[in-house]
Amino acid sequence: MAKFELKLPKMGESVAEATITSWLKDVGDTIEMDDPVLEIATDKVDSEVPCEVEGVLVERLFNVDDVVQVGQVLAIIETEGEDDFNSDSKEETSVEANKYEAVKEVEQTIIKAQDAVAAVVSSGDRFYSPLVKNIAKAEGVSQAELDGISGTGKDGRVTKNDILDYIQNKGISQNQPEAVKVEAPVTQVKTVEIPKAEKPAVISNGEDEIIEMTRMGKLVAHHMVESVQTSAHVQSFIEADVTNIWNWRKKVKDGFMKREGENLTFTPIFMEAIAKALRDFPMMNISLQGDTIVKKKNINLGMAAALPDGNLIVPVIKNADQLNLVGMTKQVNDLATRARTGKLKPDDTQGGTYTVTNVGTFGSIMGTPIINQPQVGILALGAIRKVPAVIETPEGDFVGIRYKMFLSHSYDHRVVNGALGGMFVKAVSDYLEAWDINREI
Repeated sequence: MAKFELKLPKMGESVAEATITSWLKDVGDTIEMDDPVLEIATDKVDSEVPCEVEGVLVERLFNVDDVVQVGQVLAIIETEGEDDFNSDSKEETSVEANKYEAVKEVEQTIIKAQDAVAAVVSSGDRFYSPLVKNIAKAEGVSQAELDGISGTGKDGRVTKNDILDYIQNKGISQNQPEAVKVEAPVTQVKTVEIPKAEKPAVISNGEDEIIEMTRMGKLVAHHMVESVQTSAHVQSFIEADVTNIWNWRKKVKDGFMKREGENLTFTPIFMEAIAKALRDFPMMNISLQGDTIVKKKNINLGMAAALPDGNLIVPVIKNADQLNLVGMTKQVNDLATRARTGKLKPDDTQGGTYTVTNVGTFGSIMGTPIINQPQVGILALGAIRKVPAVIETPEGDFVGIRYKMFLSHSYDHRVVNGALGGMFVKAVSDYLEAWDINREI
């Protein structure tokens, strides 16, 4: 019999770890190739880890809520045949072990450097991940408070959810009770945190319902508050006449469906115009890191999508300016479908350089969206409305029925002034209004 090591796969350039949310297979279960074995969650998305072989699950190396690094072994699968997995030589195992030790040494160096910056450190038997320490620093959580949080991770480790729960329950006041001494026993440390029991489980009048926020809901809430506190939000609005687009789509959508097997919505049309405008105004396709501006080479459009539970997720269309309308439509439909069905991969939500949100889907004519950090702009697409409008012609002006929509542009006034913010959204409007009614697709 052979033994196969199921490892946490690479999930994108910026994803280094994931939290195990549930095991889908128990020890002793038979597993087919590509069967999902467990579910994991990153900062952006939940996903499944499939098995690459057929066999029997003989060992699970982590528990639910454990934080696992990319490349770590999650489980052992026993397979039929000789033990030839990783059998190119035991030397390879030794080399990998040496690599692992080297990586761990580098990680420890990074952690020490981050400890010095974050003002909170791992002490005694308590280890804090860089993410937890960064959240503590951003939210003003002191060392004493952090030491007082009961961790739900492996060996009592404080997870992202633990610290976000603590921050949520902390209340408005930033003044905390007298700090607990480091040498205090665990039973005394627990008295400092606001216990979960203080959350009302029921309301005395019996009419209200208490709903616990989901893990993703907490992450989104934290991300939105952090964005408002980070960026100086300014908005510009413009109304675009999209009558030509409305009539053109009505004319071609049935033929497009027959030929491509795809539904042609307005979204890919808008995305094409936005990608063109970003190419015209590359200083909207930037991020701000401290006092340094990073000008992005690729135009990667984030597409805010609503999930069935009411939360939002932002899958990313990579190199959007290089896609024709057919390719854009396929990308939009694929990401939207997989977002609704929970099939997005972590890499699908990484690398966005500018975000678009369609508030018109819910009937809103305009909105003031919050910037998706570390980007510097986000465009809200309002509902398309049939309205009376003054139409100018060489023969004179007259009132007619037109299809119009509002474009609401939120941008970071630290690096984007009103002229750039306004010219960019005007360029998007110009591309939409100049749509060729005879365009072939």
